[in-house]
Amino acid sequence: MLGMIIGISSVIIIMSIGSSAQGLILDQIKSIGSNLIGILPGASDEGGPPASVLGITVTTLKYEDAVAITKPQNVPHALAVASYAKGIGAIIWQNRSVDTNFTATTASYIEVEDAKVAQGRFFTNEEEKTTSRVVVLGSQVANELFDGSDPLGQDVKVKRESFKVIGVMEERGSATFQNQDNQIFLPLLAGQKLLFGSNHLGFIRVKVDEAANIDRTIEDIKITLRQRHNISNPIDDDFTVRSMQQALDVFTGVTNALKLFLAAIAAIALLVGGIGIMNIMLVSVNERIREIGLRKAVGAKKSNILIQFLAETIVISFGGGLIGIILGTLISGLVALVANYLGYQWSFIIPPDAVVIASGISIAIGLIFGLYPAWRAANLDPIEALRYE
Repeated sequence: MLGMIIGISSVIIIMSIGSSAQGLILDQIKSIGSNLIGILPGASDEGGPPASVLGITVTTLKYEDAVAITKPQNVPHALAVASYAKGIGAIIWQNRSVDTNFTATTASYIEVEDAKVAQGRFFTNEEEKTTSRVVVLGSQVANELFDGSDPLGQDVKVKRESFKVIGVMEERGSATFQNQDNQIFLPLLAGQKLLFGSNHLGFIRVKVDEAANIDRTIEDIKITLRQRHNISNPIDDDFTVRSMQQALDVFTGVTNALKLFLAAIAAIALLVGGIGIMNIMLVSVNERIREIGLRKAVGAKKSNILIQFLAETIVISFGGGLIGIILGTLISGLVALVANYLGYQWSFIIPPDAVVIASGISIAIGLIFGLYPAWRAANLDPIEALRYE
């Protein structure tokens, strides 16, 4: 039964944690906004992510691309367009240092992300186009770095470059598995020239006036970028344009495939458990040969013996499966408690299909791996069985 318990509990845990993690990430993606369009460097097919998502550096998006998208004659339904280039480093003030994520972006970030400044101000359109050494802090960075002191007007260092703090963002929490409060924001050109040493973008986000215009806006963006990049055939696109709903669909498909793959690996333990059950039932047949002979001598048919041993095997495998379901549920619940304690909005989900599949598998294993021992018991000669020692 131990092999069954381990296998079934593994399947339940993987399906539960996979569904909960999927729900968490999808909720965080939805929290960004349903009227946003993302533009990523690098091509991709309709069902998969672009190469840049997989950690491959692609340099095909430029600031001028975002400027072209802002023009009403190119993309009439775009309310605001923000450009992004991201990095990781430490921000230093006096003798204090905080590890943070820094985002070089444009002044339109506030409108695109529906973000607000709690203290001071965000940088302006003029500052985004120059190497202005100004920075806006996320609320967590401000609290950890200044510990109650007023950060406005203070000089801080990022990668040995000095910047003046001009604002502090309101607390926003997490989105897409990134802590929005553990960030600092710099004018795009300053970040590119002073921190990254490059002129390409990580991605662009476009805020659309109405959800009904998203499909039209996607096509307008594609046409605009193809003209700028001298692309005549859509197959040669060096960018990917996706709405949030399309991103959700792609991510859902990827995570579903990943869950099934991991569950298939966990099911190997079920195979081991099934072989163990078959071996134990073969031993049981050898230990009970005289009992089988006696039963057949007083009138038991082959079918009676077959059903007896099959029933025993099914009870063993189903019992192990039931314990595995309970154990997997308890462990999944414990994971949910820990995740919520760490601050994630983690839902405790036990997919009904996982329970049904686990129950069906345990019964099927009992039938499949119990069939040979039961057949062997049913075909014993009663006279030979009675004289067996």
